[in-house]
Amino acid sequence: MVNRIGIVIKPNKPEALALARELIGWLNQKNIRVYLDTPVASSIQHAPSCPQEEMSKCVDLLVVLGGDGTLLSAARRMEEENVPILGVNLGGLGFLTEITLEELYPVLERVLEGKVETGKRMKLHAAVMRQGRQVGEYAVLNDAVISKSILARIIHLRSSVNGAYVTTYRGDGVIISTPTGSTAYSLAAGGPIVYPAMESVLITPICPHTLTHRPLLIPDKATVEFILETEESDVRLTLDGQVGCDLLPFDRVVIHKAPKQVSFIKSPFKDYFQILRTKLKWGER
Repeated sequence: MVNRIGIVIKPNKPEALALARELIGWLNQKNIRVYLDTPVASSIQHAPSCPQEEMSKCVDLLVVLGGDGTLLSAARRMEEENVPILGVNLGGLGFLTEITLEELYPVLERVLEGKVETGKRMKLHAAVMRQGRQVGEYAVLNDAVISKSILARIIHLRSSVNGAYVTTYRGDGVIISTPTGSTAYSLAAGGPIVYPAMESVLITPICPHTLTHRPLLIPDKATVEFILETEESDVRLTLDGQVGCDLLPFDRVVIHKAPKQVSFIKSPFKDYFQILRTKLKWGER
C-alpha cells in the first residue's frame, strides 16, 4: 500500500519544478501524502518536507524527476530496500530513468493499484585505506573510477581479487562497475553490457598500455582491491561521476558488494531490451 510518496527533482531545472507542482496536486486528489526534499519544499512553500538523506524512512515510494544523474544521487542515499524508486526521464539519454513524461501518470495509477513490478539492483561499497586507516567510505550504484588527471602520466594500479593477485593495470585508470553501470562509462571504455538483474562486478581498464588487458567480470561476493603503485599525485577516485576523493601514492581502494540493494519500478510498457534498442539505436542505419 502506497500512502506516502517522496519527490526528488533535478536542481535548477524549472520544468522539473513545474512538474513537481502538478504532480503534488494530482497526488493530493488521491489522498497521498507528499514529501519534498527540504530545499525544494522551501522554494515552493510545501509541507511536509524531509531531508533527502532521510527520505527513504519517510515514504513508501520515491519519484525522481530528472535524468540518470539525479536518480544516481538519490539512489546512493537510499537506506531502505523496500522503498522503490520511480525514475522519470526529463533529460537526454537515460537508462535508469526509464519512465517517460507521457507514461508518468499511467504508471503511477498502476503503482497505486499494486499492478507494477520492481527490480532489485546491487550497489557497491568502496573504501579508501591510507597507511592502515580508512579515510573515505562510499556507496556506489553505477561505478567507481580510479583515473589520472589530463596531465598525469600513466598510472600503475596493482589489483587483487579476494587477496589473489590479478595484474597491474598500466594506463589511464580502471572502472569498477555494477551491472547497472555497465551501460555508463564502462560501455564507452569498451566494456560489455551486463543484464542489470545479474549480481556481478565488472572491471574495465581505461586506455590500457597493454592491449591484452581486457574487461573482467567477477562474482558479486568477491572483494577487489587496487593499490596505487605510482608516485603520481594527480589521481582521483570518483563515485557515480558525482563524488570522490584524491588518492595518494600507495593508497588502497577496497570494493565489495554493498549489503543493501536498490529497488526500481519497472516500466509496464517496455522491457530492458526495448530500452537498449531505443537508447543505443540498435537496428538503425
